[in-house]
Amino acid sequence: MLHQILKCLNGFVLIAFLSSIGVCQGSDRPSVVFILVDDLGWSDLGCYGNKAHRTPHIDRLAAEGMRFTDAYSPAPICSASRASILTGKTVPRLRFEFVTKNEAGHQRLDTDVPLETPPFTLNLPLEERTVAERLSTLGYETAFLGKWHVSQHYQQRYLAWHPKFGPRAQGFSLADEDFGDHPYAWQGRPRPADLPHGQFPQDTVIQRAAEFIRQDHAQPFFLMTSLYHVHTPVKNRCRWLVNEYEGRIPADSPNCKKRLEYAAFVETMDHHVGTILDAIEASGRRENTLVVLLSDNGGHPEYCANAPLRGSKWNLYEGGIRVPMLARWPGHIEAASTCSTPVIGYDLLPTFVDLAGGQAEDVDGLSLAELFTNPDANWSRSLIWHFPYYHPESSFSIAIEQIGVNDFAVSQTRPQSALRRGNHKLIKFAEDGRTELYNLSEDISEQHDLSRKLPARSHELNTELEQKLDAMQARRAIPRQD
Repeated sequence: MLHQILKCLNGFVLIAFLSSIGVCQGSDRPSVVFILVDDLGWSDLGCYGNKAHRTPHIDRLAAEGMRFTDAYSPAPICSASRASILTGKTVPRLRFEFVTKNEAGHQRLDTDVPLETPPFTLNLPLEERTVAERLSTLGYETAFLGKWHVSQHYQQRYLAWHPKFGPRAQGFSLADEDFGDHPYAWQGRPRPADLPHGQFPQDTVIQRAAEFIRQDHAQPFFLMTSLYHVHTPVKNRCRWLVNEYEGRIPADSPNCKKRLEYAAFVETMDHHVGTILDAIEASGRRENTLVVLLSDNGGHPEYCANAPLRGSKWNLYEGGIRVPMLARWPGHIEAASTCSTPVIGYDLLPTFVDLAGGQAEDVDGLSLAELFTNPDANWSRSLIWHFPYYHPESSFSIAIEQIGVNDFAVSQTRPQSALRRGNHKLIKFAEDGRTELYNLSEDISEQHDLSRKLPARSHELNTELEQKLDAMQARRAIPRQD
């Protein structure tokens, strides 16, 4: 409690000081609306080439801004990715590599696996400085709406915010805990009635976001709207929309029934994003509002093909970590532009702080401000991922062993790490030290392992990966002692 009070007092004092010297009065600093989508696959959107899904609002965002072809989530799984995005630090450095769980004693874990994995991190440490804390000290209003998932499930209620570790304890002055119209909200209640043709559900998270945007703001604001869509359970009140997709997804396609439900779910999510974009237009702030849309990890394999990418959420093949990302800032980001430079979710904090007039110290990401105006800028750096766990964690033995393209099945994920430098990506498996090397510019589907053909390059990237993990004091999966 004392730690939280001191954090709040320090923030208030610094805001008052900055305001007194005029630092917070700049009219050219943008407000930021950050939309984080849950489990949205790289190939799920029309603007990323999907021919079946209708996503007109997000496609409009792409047409008015920049589409990133090589954007990545920091992790192939929810909580780890979110913790990294909030802090600007890599997953191994944070030691937050998996999803948050219930308190100890209420967790399920498959122990019939070769390696012992690190204990679960349940909460984002309060001493970590989040994007909200940093922007608050620069005079920004901060608000968080939607899915938090970087604290343990409070009182064993799934996704319930822990009062000590929720958004308000991490720098957000406004925070509402609400499932909106996502099926999570139906748990323990009768299923709501299906909606008439052409009607989408009202979502209280989205409505609250729109209300916040339309309010009078004396200072620029940072609004993080963290959607529960398109995470499972995939259930629709828009049966009319599911029926319409029957003509767009062939009846003989794999997992057809689930894909119909998922397509309607994706379009519902797109409708919600459109509500937020409309609120920005109505507020008169469109010209000085940066909108960023990102997915927290790759798509779920039972609903989302992720093709042409291999794999899905939970593993470090491209289908698990390459995600859609869009940015719009009129007058600063060219409309309908494309950036193929590899970027990652932990770049967002330094970007937002940079545009707010500050400097983000003690972070691993880079500001994307240069890429906004020069998408062809030549950046030379490595991106790193670390997943020292087995998945599914309570049913590993019954999952299929192979990870492929378009397999529509939950596969076995074994402890692994990865590094991308340039067009080459190396994946290393902890059980036997085996490595795989891919040239993503020629083999986006990761079908041709080059580790034997290019042993020097494989060795070089493996050495760099190990050095980085050691420098970050990464937690490893280790041989069992029993």
